[in-house]
Amino acid sequence: MNVGVVVFPGSNCDHDCDYAATLAGANTRFIWHKEGSVGNVDAIILPGGFSYGDYLRCGAIAKNSPVMADVIRFASEGRPVIGICNGFQILLESGLLPGALMCNNTLKFLCRNTSLRVETTRTPFTRKYRQSQVINVPVAHHDGSYYADEHTLQYLDAHDMVVFRYQDNPNGSLGDIAGICNEKGNVLGMMPHPERVVSPELGGTDGAPLFESLLEYVVSL
Repeated sequence: MNVGVVVFPGSNCDHDCDYAATLAGANTRFIWHKEGSVGNVDAIILPGGFSYGDYLRCGAIAKNSPVMADVIRFASEGRPVIGICNGFQILLESGLLPGALMCNNTLKFLCRNTSLRVETTRTPFTRKYRQSQVINVPVAHHDGSYYADEHTLQYLDAHDMVVFRYQDNPNGSLGDIAGICNEKGNVLGMMPHPERVVSPELGGTDGAPLFESLLEYVVSL
């Protein structure tokens, strides 16, 4: 499996995502935001960080990067794309996922471990988890409170698009939502950082099945 990790000015979790994908058995390459094509990859990761310094809404400038047109094309073909933290914000700004991310209800930067419940195992990213499994994954964000209108929240639930829910909602996200996917399930956005818990040396392995699931999915195609 070939995984492309998109790098924007201000990305700071790109090497973490590269390590996690490599550990799962993937071949990886970094894709600079000015590239017009993602190239020959089987999956794309939009990593966390502070793209363009978050000088506008988080992810709002990154959505206009040259590479994003091809990321959108890639996703529209049903191929797997995951956005983590700032990557989730970019997916929302790009219209690949519904809703918005607002300031944490504490109005403070949040950095700690949190408990998530796996709400669906139908996606390429959650195949190796158990339905309703509770996992521990760290969060690190200031603008991570998920918001959508009531109709959208009902739509997410009705179409099995909520992938992870907080068990200890740290930021005021509506519906305790920590991660969602599109209807096809091939685009996942999540605020917590699974790439930071992929080996015992990092303090946990609850994030490893996400990257292993992705590898298993691509190999099965």
